[in-house]
Amino acid sequence: MVTPQSPEFIPSRVNSSPNFYSPYSVISGGLTPLKQSNTPILGSNNYSTTPNKGRSLLRGDSPLSSGDSPKQTPQSSPPPPASGVATGIHQENVGGTTYFYPTSANHASSQASTVGSEQALSSHSNSQSLNYPHPGHVYPGPASNVIGMQPRTQLSSAFFIPDEMRNDILTKNEISNLVDTNPNSDLEEIDNYHSLYPLETPLSHSKLILSSTYKATHNSTGIKYCLRRLHGFRLQSKKCLTVVDQWKRLQHSNVVQLKEVFTTKGFGDQSALVLVYDYHPGSQTLLAKYFTPTNENSGYTDPFQGDARPFSHKSNVQRIPNGPLLQETEIWAIIMQLTAGLRAIHQAGLACRTLDPTKIIITGKRVRFSFLGISDIVYFDPNQTNQMNAISNYQQEDLTSLGKLVLALACRCYQSVHEDKIQSSMQYVTRNYSSDLKNLILYLLTTTATRRCVTDLMPMIGARFYTQLDALQTQCDKQEDELAKELENGRLYRMLVKLGCINERPEFNLDATWSETGDRYMLKLFRDYLFHMITEDGRPWLDHAHILQCLNKLDAGTTEKVNLMSRDEQSVLVVTYAELKHCLEQSFAELTSNV
Repeated sequence: MVTPQSPEFIPSRVNSSPNFYSPYSVISGGLTPLKQSNTPILGSNNYSTTPNKGRSLLRGDSPLSSGDSPKQTPQSSPPPPASGVATGIHQENVGGTTYFYPTSANHASSQASTVGSEQALSSHSNSQSLNYPHPGHVYPGPASNVIGMQPRTQLSSAFFIPDEMRNDILTKNEISNLVDTNPNSDLEEIDNYHSLYPLETPLSHSKLILSSTYKATHNSTGIKYCLRRLHGFRLQSKKCLTVVDQWKRLQHSNVVQLKEVFTTKGFGDQSALVLVYDYHPGSQTLLAKYFTPTNENSGYTDPFQGDARPFSHKSNVQRIPNGPLLQETEIWAIIMQLTAGLRAIHQAGLACRTLDPTKIIITGKRVRFSFLGISDIVYFDPNQTNQMNAISNYQQEDLTSLGKLVLALACRCYQSVHEDKIQSSMQYVTRNYSSDLKNLILYLLTTTATRRCVTDLMPMIGARFYTQLDALQTQCDKQEDELAKELENGRLYRMLVKLGCINERPEFNLDATWSETGDRYMLKLFRDYLFHMITEDGRPWLDHAHILQCLNKLDAGTTEKVNLMSRDEQSVLVVTYAELKHCLEQSFAELTSNV
């Protein structure tokens, strides 16, 4: 308790306040002091301590579990008396400063319970009313298995997601929120979609049908989708809708799912067919990522300074105009994702039919097949009697197209898959890559009477599959650890929202002093203790760890005590976080009851 002989509370000094620890039951009800026991200490230390200024967070050190942040024990304590001063507490004003201390009836029991902090803590740990900490109240810090994966960054990275991940997410959000600023645009609303935004210039589908791609928002759900419009196309037969239903049921991590298909005249011209797909912002096609000419020399030094050079040298220069050769591990990563998606497509009784770099998108490190089902609609033959036989032939063509795509990636040139260049391109692959990659390409490009299957590629992929699996699981571990941080940030955000709704409220129920009286006054002082601390020389003391520690203790409702001082330094209140939590919940419940 604060006695007249106790020094006034100075926030920046740890030893400026005496031992204030005593059980809440002794303070509020004059109950019998709790018996001592040898139970291990689970409670917090005697009073709030100020984190060391300038302290740096080491790798693996939790900002909420260091020496400055004691263990916390949430306790469901009874509500404080309505008068604002606990029973058995006497207040006295000495020299303009208000002090609170127990009456003589309870002073002996208070002293008995505060002889030693360890004894009091042990008593609390043996109390029948003690609740053990809930994991949601304390962030345990990063998992030990991901510490070595994280780069050394500044202290803020212990509380927030890394800058690279944040920038990637913000970029995707910005792309998702783009709107069409063209004043001449008439694409306001089409069927159940609005806010159409063109994603690319109109393209020709197999030199027959003009197509356009848009980002649009669904009217009912507000979810953004990708719309593929086929200009002036009309369905020749509704039998093709059976194939459309098959595509709609196909869900795979390497396939952009088809959501629905509809016809419309809302574009102002003749009837158009629109296919709706999932939208993945920030994606780029395989053609744009790996087959776009660059100004780099690809790490290649030309030994010929003049025009005279061997023909073979000219061929090699023309073979890799789109940047340096890809690492073989990167090519295998793409192969594994493409074969995974192709396997799901073939098992569903479907065929890709348009396996080329313009129909494959890359989002980060994820590879997906896009705009599937268009060929099944455009080239649907209602007179086809044996659809299964046709699908089987299309699946074999998919494997051949996959072989050409892998060959083009290995040569970093899409022209290398032309029939007159395949032999020289394979020789180039033999010189620069492993025999497994060469054998995989040969298997895909060789058409025999025996039916090929995508699962036959697994022996060629071999142990590289485990490397890819390990990389994916490592990425999951990182993201789960970042999610744990954001889970804590969301919980603390809700605490700040409650405090912000209560503090400095100008009026409530026609009471202009509501936020300055009763429980709200204690919350106001706690707000100052939380955000408005100063050093001994009057400079603002900004310590993120201090704010997080106090909010965690408030959310847990610990029995640890905190000194709250008024701005005029004339009043000092000694309260527990359990009492502050009760004040917060009661005040916020009072607000919500009038909503």
